[in-house]
Amino acid sequence: MAFFSVDSGGTDSTGQSLFLPTRYAASLWAPGTLNGPAVCALAARAAERDHSVPGFRPARFTIDLFRAARDVPTATRGRLLRNGGRIKVAEVDVVQFVDDTEVTVARSTTVFVKEAANPPGERWERSPEMIEFRPPETDSDDPLPWFGTATADGTIEWSQDMGAHQNAQRTWLWTRAVSTVVGERPSSFERSVISGESTSLVCNWGSEGIAFINCDLTVALSRLPVGPRIGVEAASHVEVDGISTSTTNLYDSDGQFGVGMVTGVSNAAATIDFTAVDTGGRYSEA
Repeated sequence: MAFFSVDSGGTDSTGQSLFLPTRYAASLWAPGTLNGPAVCALAARAAERDHSVPGFRPARFTIDLFRAARDVPTATRGRLLRNGGRIKVAEVDVVQFVDDTEVTVARSTTVFVKEAANPPGERWERSPEMIEFRPPETDSDDPLPWFGTATADGTIEWSQDMGAHQNAQRTWLWTRAVSTVVGERPSSFERSVISGESTSLVCNWGSEGIAFINCDLTVALSRLPVGPRIGVEAASHVEVDGISTSTTNLYDSDGQFGVGMVTGVSNAAATIDFTAVDTGGRYSEA
């Protein structure tokens, strides 16, 4: 399962590979459009493949989603904005080709930071007792996501039935990212970005469904995740006048490794009601 396949028949005008969206990249917002994780994954893949160097780690990924990406040939265009001794910054455009016209649908910035020893001294961190996230016991080969909802006694109730978790309670997700490109295993960085995009889902999802669509994503990473699954925990959500801001904590089997943040805009006319749509098959797998 992957979001894109490589178009073996050609390249764009700059010689960059063309990628063809698969059914796993399809969005539920509108027919013929691509989901956020697919677009973010392609940008993250390009940044890491073209601009990462030994000793530097991707520490922040930010992408602005300018417009809805369509189910058409897609490419990436990257450039190094800063090449410092401790910080390197790469910019990647996600471009699509519609009626012989090139359209930039998203632009990302990835900050690579040089690894070093932590400075001396002690600083505050959440203690293990303060961490509420406890992943469900599940088969590691199970490709489908698990959804969690807070119960009255403070525990997390897990299941793979999305409709059962459509409420106004705090939400968790224990997910396994698909590949960005057919034939490739997603890197830990790609998986962080793909799962981090679910910040919009777990925070903007309410009792009537999801009616905020995110126009950006930021993932900040203190380390890269280990293991096949990533946990996404709703940390904060504020909405005023049709604008929402949301943050999540990102976990793997060893604990928290990063945070996610999105800005959402009201898209109530296209609300996705997960109690009424088929959330099996392609959507759950993606």
